[in-house]
Amino acid sequence: MAEVNKILVVEDDVDLAEMLSAYFRSQGYHVRVSNWGEDAVKSATQDVPDVVVLDVRLPDINGFEVCRQLRQNRHTEAVPVIFLTEKREREDKLMGLELGAVDYITKPFDVQELRLRVRNIIRRASMETMVNPVTNLPEGVPVQDNLEKMLRHPDWGLVLAKIQGLDRFRNQYGFVAADDVARAISLMITNALQESDSAANFVGHIGPVDFVIATNAERQPQVMNSCRIRLESSVQYFYPAVDRVRLHEIPANERLHVKVSGLSSRETNLTDWEGLKLALAKL
Repeated sequence: MAEVNKILVVEDDVDLAEMLSAYFRSQGYHVRVSNWGEDAVKSATQDVPDVVVLDVRLPDINGFEVCRQLRQNRHTEAVPVIFLTEKREREDKLMGLELGAVDYITKPFDVQELRLRVRNIIRRASMETMVNPVTNLPEGVPVQDNLEKMLRHPDWGLVLAKIQGLDRFRNQYGFVAADDVARAISLMITNALQESDSAANFVGHIGPVDFVIATNAERQPQVMNSCRIRLESSVQYFYPAVDRVRLHEIPANERLHVKVSGLSSRETNLTDWEGLKLALAKL
């Protein structure tokens, strides 16, 4: 079943809000409506929409403040916002664009035009999600395409590096520190490939904390060993110095660590993506 895209309509004109809700539902979207700015912020953070259609003039806080609060929240900072307003002043439009709005439509408007803009924005956003926002490595469809291409070769090799304990680390030291860990590990993996003369091979994500390297069967052991040496010896340094000396007091399964494993055509006869997914899950 195809995923249903979610739209949050923030509009204090009840008739207009109901019209937009009914129209977009008829187009196959899941629509939520908020008539107040504070309610819209709460609704968006509890269930992140694919796009927000946002009126500037609201009964409590204005649409600019709603957009500002969405941009300050980690979960909603990248949600596309379309301002829908009667304001035509250049300063208002510039303010909306400065806050990160992707579009600005003045009333009265053509609902068909709004539909096309919403569709195009969601398509564009879905294309951008093919790159991990923290590491800038590919994820999703490009990864699947490259791994399927790898399986068509008779001597393929694969290395999987999984960050374990990152959720606990994030809860203790914050999102910024956890993102720094993911970025640093992605750089170490890239350096390991260069060290093994495999810089041309593919690296990407098969999960937020799972890195995958596609290489050949001959190079795979060397790549795996290089990753293991670099990653396993470096993980402790992600902790602040004051906590590093007490790491031995934390159970091994609760500490931040990286598990490196591998798979190649020399040990399995996998030839399809579904089979590879099952094998990776077991790893």
